[in-house]
Amino acid sequence: QVELVESGGGLVQAGGSLRLSCAASAASGRTFNHFIMAWFRQAPGKERDFVARINWSGGSSVHEDSVKGRFTISRDFAKKTMYLQMNSLKPEDTGVYYCAATPYSTYSQSGQYDYWGQGTQVTVSS
Repeated sequence: QVELVESGGGLVQAGGSLRLSCAASAASGRTFNHFIMAWFRQAPGKERDFVARINWSGGSSVHEDSVKGRFTISRDFAKKTMYLQMNSLKPEDTGVYYCAATPYSTYSQSGQYDYWGQGTQVTVSS
């Protein structure tokens, strides 16, 4: 079993910055070497959308077009923590941000994520 716990959300003015964290833990010493981890967000009344993902082992990443150049996904091996640095925030970035993880084999077959955090609220005021 994998547990994901997000933190770092809050209220910020447009143009400001926040850094979200996602602490990952697993039973029986399981590692995340073959995992894909990602950030999603859900705005009020809308579906949950992809924001960015990262290959835990190699560190290669992909960012959704609307956040490119503003958001950066990263991870810390030793701390088993993933981050989302969010700069130049806009009101349309408001929503609940979720951390997700899945084995690479699952992702490559279905694109689905097996594990989800509880979410952290980000509110950007204009």
